[in-house]
Amino acid sequence: MMNTITRGIRYADLNFQGREHVIATAVIESPSGVTLVDPGPTSCLETLRAALSDHGIAVGDITAILLTHIHLDHAGASGTLVTENPGIAVYVHERGARHMVDPTRLLASATRLYGEDMDRLWGEFLPVPEGNIRRLAGGERIRAADRDLEVAYIPGHASHHVGYFDRSSGIAFVGDTAGIRIGSELFALPPTPPPDIDVEVWRESISAIRDWRASTLFITHFGPHEGVDAHLDVLLEHLDAVALMAQRSLELEAESDEVRMSAFVDDLRLYLQRHVPSSTVALYDYAAPLSQCWLGLARYFRKRAERV
Repeated sequence: MMNTITRGIRYADLNFQGREHVIATAVIESPSGVTLVDPGPTSCLETLRAALSDHGIAVGDITAILLTHIHLDHAGASGTLVTENPGIAVYVHERGARHMVDPTRLLASATRLYGEDMDRLWGEFLPVPEGNIRRLAGGERIRAADRDLEVAYIPGHASHHVGYFDRSSGIAFVGDTAGIRIGSELFALPPTPPPDIDVEVWRESISAIRDWRASTLFITHFGPHEGVDAHLDVLLEHLDAVALMAQRSLELEAESDEVRMSAFVDDLRLYLQRHVPSSTVALYDYAAPLSQCWLGLARYFRKRAERV
């Protein structure tokens, strides 16, 4: 099933692990072809195919994939789609491009996090041929689905993260840098998995998104949200709060990191319960496992301490 945002722009709920409102793929339609923003993991590819098919779209109609970043829940299906349709151009930040061409290191890193759950969660991750890659640095204007899109480099969640702004519709496609927002509540959780979290840089990226003056943010977890300034304001508030929780956990005189992580996860779950309905809390944990949020922030603060 696809939902309409505005004329020519829809999105599909990929029903990740049988759950709605966890991963969304944006679909931009035009007479010259279809562009996908973050096609999601291969484990959800049949759901995406079905949603496209319901609107008369086949894989052969796709001309471009715009990746906000290369994490498996965003980019995993790209190589499979390109294998089926070698005409697809894959836009990705230059720091992530080599991992799309040769995902060996990316998959090794993800396997350390997910272990034997890798295939169940994400499915296969096929490489994208070099000839299909379009490298981005930020600051470009690209043409996709008959629209002129502005590209911005917006790291903080990932060092290879970009966003795309369609000024004609007012929609900014911002991946994870604008956080996770499931439901109508004005709440945005910053996902902070390892290895690239940088809180200070993230704040700068939020300012860059704000400078677009978009009317709608499209975030992969989950969907379109208006009231952009209010959304970004609460994201900054919650980024500071979650970072403080991590710092406090690191200050615990505990015997192991498992204890520190457990304390952080307990605090963050309570924090979520204060801000969103209890039925939604578990979806945040699927979109950004809370234990991984601790791992990313712990790595960030420890590396920062080493530089002092």
